[in-house]
Amino acid sequence: VEEVIEQADYLYGSGETEKLYRLLVQHKNSDDADLLWRLARASRDLAQLSSTSAEEKKKLAYEAFEYAKKALEKNESNSAAHKWYGICLSDVGDFEGIKTKIGNAFIIKDHFERAIELNPKDATTIHLIGIWCYSFAEMPWYQRKIAATLFATPPTSTFQEALRYFHMAEEADPNFYSKNLLYLGKTYLKLNNKKLALLWLSKAKDYPAHTEEDKQVQKEALELLNSI
Repeated sequence: VEEVIEQADYLYGSGETEKLYRLLVQHKNSDDADLLWRLARASRDLAQLSSTSAEEKKKLAYEAFEYAKKALEKNESNSAAHKWYGICLSDVGDFEGIKTKIGNAFIIKDHFERAIELNPKDATTIHLIGIWCYSFAEMPWYQRKIAATLFATPPTSTFQEALRYFHMAEEADPNFYSKNLLYLGKTYLKLNNKKLALLWLSKAKDYPAHTEEDKQVQKEALELLNSI
């Protein structure tokens, strides 16, 4: 297992998404949580590629969720298993409509918070709670109405709260992720602080693009900078 994980981490670092998935999917019946959450991540990364068809994206999203669920069953105190369970549950919600998506919201946040308890220095998970807060701060009124019918106290948040998490993530691991820089810029825009929005959006635009996501971040940062 250690050898497979070592190989997997090398492929992940090299951005070899398809090779990584092919390597790990051979071990889908493994009992090792560290291997299973990596398989969940690899399935999700494959789903995110622009070359993946819509049908395949959906299949991979559900597959990734099953692997994350299994990782958690195998080891409840594995921080990464909680993180990927939350991420994959959110992805599956995209295919099941707004009611399910909102219904899953508290479960997702619980898993992210548990992941941080187990690994307080994990900047990515702190960033994900920031995204969670941002999404609910930005939620349109008709979705708020649905949320109000689903919960006695529906999930709510503010842009200030989102900002706090994005800064915490940056403190935990400076410059770790292009999307965190982008969201710092976007949140400052929402709070009408153009000066700081320009600062963080410029950082996002200049972030070296290693992945397809980084390229999308650069594009969005540039569009926002041009609109200010």
